[in-house]
Amino acid sequence: MADNLEDLIGRMWTAALSGDDHGAADAALDALDDGLPVEDLLLDVLAPVQSRVGDAWAANDVTVAQEHLVTGVSERVLAAVVRHPAARARLAGVRGRAVVACVDGEWHAFPARLLAEVLRLNGWRVDFLGPHVPTPYLPIHAHEAAADLMLLSASLPTRLPAAHEAIAACAGTGKPVLAGGAAFGGDGRYARMLGAHGWAADGRATAERLTGDRPFGTTAQEPPHAVDQEYEQIIGTAQDLAGSVMWRLGERIPSMAAYSERQLKHTRQDILYIVEFLAMALYVRDRTLFSRFLCWMAGLLTARGVPEQTLTPALELLADVLKGCPRALATVEHGQEVLRREHGKDKPGHPF
Repeated sequence: MADNLEDLIGRMWTAALSGDDHGAADAALDALDDGLPVEDLLLDVLAPVQSRVGDAWAANDVTVAQEHLVTGVSERVLAAVVRHPAARARLAGVRGRAVVACVDGEWHAFPARLLAEVLRLNGWRVDFLGPHVPTPYLPIHAHEAAADLMLLSASLPTRLPAAHEAIAACAGTGKPVLAGGAAFGGDGRYARMLGAHGWAADGRATAERLTGDRPFGTTAQEPPHAVDQEYEQIIGTAQDLAGSVMWRLGERIPSMAAYSERQLKHTRQDILYIVEFLAMALYVRDRTLFSRFLCWMAGLLTARGVPEQTLTPALELLADVLKGCPRALATVEHGQEVLRREHGKDKPGHPF
């Protein structure tokens, strides 16, 4: 079975990368006709294709345009799969009504869409609200739809403050809130920290949890998550911090004078990402979030022919301007240590 799945993933990947909607859909529907369970197709074939394109982008093997192409094909295959008799034959709505949404600012909606379809297969009536749902509309919809359950998705750690607001708003309805997505950490540690009733790694784990006797615990027994002054200062001045580091980096690396406008734009954006991920590490009080990001960025730069050592002066300059922020400075110094020690052991994949 594993060999058959790998072969199917390979065929789907080849078709999706060439923009062949019909070829990808035919491969998927043929597999269903041959008896592959719908849930397995969604989670063991379509999900790995999406992971593969993300890894391929990080390794500089595909462009952003190709990444979007593969996602578009996967979305159209998913639409075809859920109309297959094997999917339509399942009872819907017997377990209750669930709302699935991406938090404000989160545009990576495909994982949430997979989750929605898996829940439907497991007897839930599902309202899939899609990407980038403004927080105020979540409790409104929950009330209007008489929802039994709210499920929130976030893929990027930079969405954690928005996720925090969304979790609080949804929890205020009195309904259980389940969080999912890479933003919440590989073990979901940030989901409970930010007030969610639970977390699950993927659609299958979510469905299994919801069929258990006690699908939810109470929210974390810790005091309510408080945002500290250093986070507020850094996120509020992120653009200025990035600009300051960028300007001083030009003095440190004379070759930057020959950079094109495009190269300068990308360099500044990379520095801004560093500042933003530093702020997120402060937000959740976990310096490993920042160090994992640095190792991922070093791999990304290496794959694009940019020496990873170019991160070193940027981090040194950032540390210089953070001397009045002891927690932020300690987080940067820890990241520098991990980067020196760990990078180079793994291929550039997504760290979250």
